[in-house]
Amino acid sequence: MPIEKTLVIIKPDAVSRGLVGEIISRFEKAGLKIVAMKMVKAAPEEVERFYPSSEEWFRSAGAKLLKAYQELGIDPKTRLGTDDPVEVGKAIKRSLVKYMTSGPIVVLVLKGNRAVEVVRKIIGPTSPHSAPPGTIRGDYSTDSPDLAAEEGRVVFNLVHASDSISEAEREIKFWFRDGEVLD
Repeated sequence: MPIEKTLVIIKPDAVSRGLVGEIISRFEKAGLKIVAMKMVKAAPEEVERFYPSSEEWFRSAGAKLLKAYQELGIDPKTRLGTDDPVEVGKAIKRSLVKYMTSGPIVVLVLKGNRAVEVVRKIIGPTSPHSAPPGTIRGDYSTDSPDLAAEEGRVVFNLVHASDSISEAEREIKFWFRDGEVLD
Protein backbone atom coordinates (compact mmCIF):
# COMPACT_ATOMS: atom_id res chain seq x y z
CA MET A 1 0.00 0.00 0.00
CA PRO A 2 1.61 3.31 -1.03
CA ILE A 3 -0.13 5.31 1.75
CA GLU A 4 2.28 5.20 4.69
CA LYS A 5 2.94 6.81 8.04
CA THR A 6 6.37 7.96 9.09
CA LEU A 7 7.91 9.60 12.13
CA VAL A 8 9.76 12.89 12.08
CA ILE A 9 11.57 14.52 14.99
CA ILE A 10 12.41 18.19 14.76
CA LYS A 11 15.60 18.27 16.81
CA PRO A 12 16.66 20.78 19.49
CA ASP A 13 18.82 22.85 17.12
CA ALA A 14 15.85 23.45 14.78
CA VAL A 15 13.49 24.20 17.68
CA SER A 16 15.89 26.72 19.23
CA ARG A 17 16.36 28.43 15.86
CA GLY A 18 12.60 28.83 15.35
CA LEU A 19 12.43 26.55 12.30
CA VAL A 20 9.54 24.33 13.42
CA GLY A 21 6.90 26.09 11.30
CA GLU A 22 9.11 26.23 8.22
CA ILE A 23 9.98 22.54 8.49
CA ILE A 24 6.37 21.47 8.99
CA SER A 25 5.32 23.71 6.10
CA ARG A 26 7.70 21.86 3.76
CA PHE A 27 6.01 18.55 4.56
CA GLU A 28 2.50 19.95 4.19
CA LYS A 29 3.34 21.59 0.87
CA ALA A 30 4.47 18.17 -0.37
CA GLY A 31 1.00 16.79 0.35
CA LEU A 32 1.78 14.99 3.59
CA LYS A 33 -0.77 15.17 6.41
CA ILE A 34 0.07 15.57 10.10
CA VAL A 35 -1.76 12.82 11.99
CA ALA A 36 0.01 13.28 15.36
CA MET A 37 2.28 15.92 16.88
CA LYS A 38 3.68 16.94 20.26
CA MET A 39 6.53 18.90 21.79
CA VAL A 40 8.50 17.08 24.47
CA LYS A 41 11.60 17.49 26.59
CA ALA A 42 12.96 13.96 26.29
CA ALA A 43 14.74 12.34 29.22
CA PRO A 44 18.16 10.74 28.59
CA GLU A 45 16.73 7.28 29.37
CA GLU A 46 14.01 7.82 26.76
CA VAL A 47 16.47 8.76 24.02
CA GLU A 48 18.73 5.88 25.06
CA ARG A 49 15.81 3.49 24.48
CA PHE A 50 14.72 5.20 21.25
CA TYR A 51 18.00 4.69 19.41
CA PRO A 52 18.89 1.00 18.97
CA SER A 53 21.73 -0.57 20.94
CA SER A 54 22.42 -3.49 18.64
CA GLU A 55 25.88 -4.17 17.27
CA GLU A 56 24.38 -3.82 13.78
CA TRP A 57 23.16 -0.27 14.55
CA PHE A 58 26.48 0.71 16.14
CA ARG A 59 28.41 -0.70 13.17
CA SER A 60 26.17 1.05 10.63
CA ALA A 61 26.28 4.44 12.40
CA GLY A 62 30.02 4.16 12.94
CA ALA A 63 30.67 3.15 9.33
CA LYS A 64 28.73 6.20 8.07
CA LEU A 65 30.81 8.55 10.18
CA LEU A 66 34.06 6.83 9.25
CA LYS A 67 33.12 7.17 5.56
CA ALA A 68 32.43 10.88 6.02
CA TYR A 69 35.78 11.27 7.81
CA GLN A 70 37.56 9.49 4.96
CA GLU A 71 35.92 11.79 2.40
CA LEU A 72 36.97 14.82 4.44
CA GLY A 73 40.52 13.56 5.04
CA ILE A 74 40.06 13.26 8.81
CA ASP A 75 41.98 10.63 10.77
CA PRO A 76 39.40 8.96 13.04
CA LYS A 77 42.05 7.65 15.44
CA THR A 78 43.25 11.20 16.06
CA ARG A 79 39.73 12.64 16.52
CA LEU A 80 37.92 9.70 18.10
CA GLY A 81 40.67 7.49 19.47
CA THR A 82 39.52 4.55 17.33
CA ASP A 83 38.59 3.51 13.84
CA ASP A 84 36.45 0.54 14.97
CA PRO A 85 32.94 1.18 13.56
CA VAL A 86 31.21 -0.41 16.56
CA GLU A 87 33.11 1.73 19.06
CA VAL A 88 32.50 4.82 16.92
CA GLY A 89 28.79 3.92 16.82
CA LYS A 90 28.66 3.67 20.62
CA ALA A 91 30.26 7.12 20.90
CA ILE A 92 27.72 8.47 18.41
CA LYS A 93 24.85 7.15 20.51
CA ARG A 94 26.23 8.77 23.68
CA SER A 95 26.50 12.08 21.81
CA LEU A 96 23.00 11.66 20.35
CA VAL A 97 21.54 11.26 23.82
CA LYS A 98 23.24 14.46 24.95
CA TYR A 99 22.11 16.34 21.81
CA MET A 100 18.50 15.13 21.80
CA THR A 101 18.05 16.05 25.48
CA SER A 102 19.64 19.50 25.17
CA GLY A 103 16.27 21.14 24.52
CA PRO A 104 12.70 20.45 23.45
CA ILE A 105 11.93 18.38 20.38
CA VAL A 106 8.82 18.22 18.21
CA VAL A 107 7.71 14.70 17.33
CA LEU A 108 5.22 14.21 14.52
CA VAL A 109 3.67 11.50 12.43
CA LEU A 110 3.10 12.25 8.76
CA LYS A 111 0.84 10.27 6.46
CA GLY A 112 0.82 10.19 2.70
CA ASN A 113 1.76 8.45 -0.51
CA ARG A 114 5.19 6.86 0.01
CA ALA A 115 5.64 9.06 3.09
CA VAL A 116 8.93 7.49 4.23
CA GLU A 117 10.65 8.10 0.90
CA VAL A 118 9.12 11.56 0.36
CA VAL A 119 10.17 12.79 3.83
CA ARG A 120 13.74 11.51 3.34
CA LYS A 121 13.96 13.43 0.04
CA ILE A 122 12.62 16.61 1.63
CA ILE A 123 15.08 16.55 4.53
CA GLY A 124 18.15 15.62 2.45
CA PRO A 125 21.24 13.56 3.32
CA THR A 126 22.27 13.06 6.95
CA SER A 127 25.38 15.23 6.61
CA PRO A 128 24.16 18.79 5.99
CA HIS A 129 27.38 19.81 4.23
CA SER A 130 26.47 17.46 1.38
CA ALA A 131 22.71 18.18 1.33
CA PRO A 132 21.58 19.98 -1.83
CA PRO A 133 19.77 23.32 -1.79
CA GLY A 134 16.03 22.84 -1.63
CA THR A 135 16.25 20.24 1.14
CA ILE A 136 15.70 21.15 4.79
CA ARG A 137 19.28 20.29 5.74
CA GLY A 138 20.70 21.93 2.62
CA ASP A 139 18.81 25.17 3.23
CA TYR A 140 19.05 25.51 7.02
CA SER A 141 22.08 23.65 8.36
CA THR A 142 25.71 24.52 7.82
CA ASP A 143 27.14 21.80 10.06
CA SER A 144 29.56 19.07 8.99
CA PRO A 145 31.20 15.97 10.48
CA ASP A 146 34.59 17.70 10.71
CA LEU A 147 33.23 20.68 12.68
CA ALA A 148 31.20 18.35 14.90
CA ALA A 149 34.31 16.23 15.56
CA GLU A 150 36.36 19.31 16.38
CA GLU A 151 33.71 20.35 18.91
CA GLY A 152 33.24 16.81 20.27
CA ARG A 153 29.56 16.40 19.37
CA VAL A 154 27.21 14.88 16.80
CA VAL A 155 26.30 16.71 13.62
CA PHE A 156 23.46 19.17 14.16
CA ASN A 157 21.22 18.19 11.25
CA LEU A 158 17.86 19.59 12.37
CA VAL A 159 15.59 16.61 11.70
CA HIS A 160 15.31 12.86 12.25
CA ALA A 161 13.15 10.78 9.91
CA SER A 162 12.40 7.08 9.83
CA ASP A 163 14.33 5.33 7.08
CA SER A 164 11.94 2.43 6.45
CA ILE A 165 8.30 1.47 6.98
CA SER A 166 9.24 -1.01 9.72
CA GLU A 167 11.39 1.59 11.49
CA ALA A 168 8.55 4.11 11.22
CA GLU A 169 6.14 1.66 12.86
CA ARG A 170 8.55 1.04 15.76
CA GLU A 171 9.32 4.73 16.21
CA ILE A 172 5.68 5.83 16.08
CA LYS A 173 4.80 3.29 18.78
CA PHE A 174 7.70 4.55 20.87
CA TRP A 175 6.55 8.19 20.94
CA PHE A 176 2.75 7.87 20.64
CA ARG A 177 0.20 5.80 22.59
CA ASP A 178 -2.81 4.15 20.98
CA GLY A 179 -5.38 6.77 20.09
CA GLU A 180 -2.87 9.63 19.74
CA VAL A 181 -2.30 9.02 16.03
CA LEU A 182 -5.35 10.09 14.03
CA ASP A 183 -6.54 8.94 10.64
